Amino acid sequence: MPLRVMTWNLWWRFGPWEQRQRAIVEVIRATDPDVVCLQEAWAEPDGGGPANILADEFGYHTLSSTRIGRDDVGFTNAVLSRWAITALADEALPRADGTPGHRRIVAGTAATPWGPWPIASTHLDHRFDDSAARLAQARRVLELAASWRVDPSAELPPIIGVDLNAVPDSDEVRMLTGRRPGVPGIVFSDAWEQAGHGDGTTWRRDNPYCADSAWPNRRLDYVLVGWPRPKPTGNPVDARVVADGPVDVDGERIWASDHAAVVVDLATPASPTQP
Repeated sequence: MPLRVMTWNLWWRFGPWEQRQRAIVEVIRATDPDVVCLQEAWAEPDGGGPANILADEFGYHTLSSTRIGRDDVGFTNAVLSRWAITALADEALPRADGTPGHRRIVAGTAATPWGPWPIASTHLDHRFDDSAARLAQARRVLELAASWRVDPSAELPPIIGVDLNAVPDSDEVRMLTGRRPGVPGIVFSDAWEQAGHGDGTTWRRDNPYCADSAWPNRRLDYVLVGWPRPKPTGNPVDARVVADGPVDVDGERIWASDHAAVVVDLATPASPTQP
């Protein structure tokens, strides 16, 4: 049985966000992921917000980052898991000069049937000219992921769902995937590159929320799997884009977010063991 991982930038509370919440729920229902990595989520003081709504609807365990700005209803990243999850990290990623920035990574260890599995969600800086910041952030992601295992040849590989705000041939993606120097002892597989169907575009010209975008039709969202790892665990089996069109909610056609989501099935160890 593969592990199904989904990553999705939810576009915070922009646009018709209350309607969009209903569409988000329906996309998750149709996709049935084991793990969901969210970016631009939020957590309301009264327990609202998409992570809590999805947890209530589908029984997920949740781990959310510290709020970023916007008073009580700040931006958060989150990891949702079908299994209990314990915190590994919640920290600010660096700016280009190394000082703490406003982007964060949240990570936890999910108690899967195959053993403890490190899962993270993060979101890198978005400006076209911020490649230097994204490079610093990518390096820190690699450093953190390397610290989550003692024996990479035997332990389950870290999985990161991320809006990189960078295209596949960028320096930051090349660093993460081992095409330029990064952090010794770890690189990531880009699951779409190995198992995706089509171009994997997640920032789309046909999405009305992106109508005024200066640079649409880009692949910005990724499921990354750490290497080294024990074969064939973590190898991508299938990858697809979902939420790439409007969703039918009570007779209305609603786009759930300004980003499409990526869903990946990953190979698991042959003989599951109870945690």
